[in-house]
Amino acid sequence: MEIRKLKKKLLKEEQRHRRRKSKAYRLLRRAIPALLILLLAGGAWELYRREGRDLKYYARAEEQQLAGRYQEAARLYKKLQRRHPASPKADEALYRLGQIRQLQFKSYPEAILAYLSLEKDYPHSPLAGEALRQVADLYKNQLLDYPRAIVIYQKLLDRGTTEADAVQYQIADCYFRLNNFEQARIEFENLLKNYPETSLGAEVSYRLAVNLALQGEGKKAIELFTQVEERWPESPYAVEARFGRAGVLEDRDDLGGALRLLEGLRGSYPNGEILKQRISQVKTRIKKKTQGL
Repeated sequence: MEIRKLKKKLLKEEQRHRRRKSKAYRLLRRAIPALLILLLAGGAWELYRREGRDLKYYARAEEQQLAGRYQEAARLYKKLQRRHPASPKADEALYRLGQIRQLQFKSYPEAILAYLSLEKDYPHSPLAGEALRQVADLYKNQLLDYPRAIVIYQKLLDRGTTEADAVQYQIADCYFRLNNFEQARIEFENLLKNYPETSLGAEVSYRLAVNLALQGEGKKAIELFTQVEERWPESPYAVEARFGRAGVLEDRDDLGGALRLLEGLRGSYPNGEILKQRISQVKTRIKKKTQGL
């Protein structure tokens, strides 16, 4: 039995050896690398051809956009992305489509759709973050949909951005516009805590002081208004902080203190008419109060 198995094994090896010596086998072995090279070259050529075609397609759309034919440009950008979603220009096509819908057509919901499609389909694109920023700004500034804007700004923060302090500011401002002063205060405070070197320090501190005043925390508001004046004396918010401090003093019935601050703003406050009205208002209150005594 063992001898029979051994014979079969030897026979198979002999047949394999003969095949390897055959001319056809030798030719096949030589041909395989060449075939592989041809296949790879063919694939590379097809990829090169496809990318070249997509670039031409994108260039046509860009030409239409530069010529002011926005309807045709939008159609071509949309067509490029739909027909060739794997194109290296597909993400840019969606971004350009969003821009045209936003800036030329003022069709904000459709612009949002293009931007969100970019972020969803090409999350690693360098344009994905900017697309989200455009969506958030459209919700906030054009559609006045502050709750949705907050969601998108938060998503932008979570994915990472080089302008995290500015995005945090937008979240706080959205809550302020929703009259959710408590949450706005939290967001402003977190901004100052998390980004102590932010260039928005004067503005955020001023906004936080206004927020405190609206919440009835006059003493804290005055302290923060004063801090803005002292820490950023050259900032336009220093002048606004003094005007705000005068308003808090007026609310606390310190009319003399409010009047001194307002009088000191003559010539420096940007809205002279408003300043004149406030001074007149405080003087009238002081006169009435004096006459009442």
